[in-house]
Amino acid sequence: MKGNNQLPNAHFKKDWQGNTINGQCRVRTWLNQAGRKKSRRNARELKAKKTFPRPVAGSLRPLVHPPTQRYNFKTRLGRGFTLEELKAAGISKKMAPTIGICVDHRRRNRSEESLALNKKRLEEYKAKLILFPRKNSKPKHGDSPAADLATATQHKGSVIMPIEKVEKAVEMVAVTDEMKNFGAYRKLRVERMNVRQVGPRILKAIKAEKDAEEAAKLAKL
Repeated sequence: MKGNNQLPNAHFKKDWQGNTINGQCRVRTWLNQAGRKKSRRNARELKAKKTFPRPVAGSLRPLVHPPTQRYNFKTRLGRGFTLEELKAAGISKKMAPTIGICVDHRRRNRSEESLALNKKRLEEYKAKLILFPRKNSKPKHGDSPAADLATATQHKGSVIMPIEKVEKAVEMVAVTDEMKNFGAYRKLRVERMNVRQVGPRILKAIKAEKDAEEAAKLAKL
């Protein structure tokens, strides 16, 4: 080899015919793909029968924004709904897991937008929800009527209420001279300085007020 080049890595020693001792092929093959596909399908059908009438996809999850500035403009499914979101939708935290809603008591709502979004998601889920009674002879308050139970179907998708892509309209604005002359960096520095000087300015104002009072007392004397 001459120069900083890649070393040849051609594989010419694959033992397709097998070793002379045990006669086994040393190359990994995937000749059972069709059989495994059928096994997975049968397993899914069996799981659907066991979980009926509950959805196969599991419980409902909220829409959240991923952390860090790189990904926070996206939305994904979160771990569970907050207690504030459940309260806004009129669902108790103990009842939520029993009707297929994930709960995360550690998560917090940092904005009204996320609270309203997941509240709407819970209300849509409640409108589509059909509750089967534990005993058909003794239905309790909140259970669905018999007519809804007869028409109930099992959800077999991968996700309950998947994320819908919403295309936002972009508004075109003409650039004015005021926009061109605006200094964003200078404005940020001034605002940061104003935040830092909140305490010192309050102390300075209190001191000036005391000095004015003392000066007024001396003037009276």
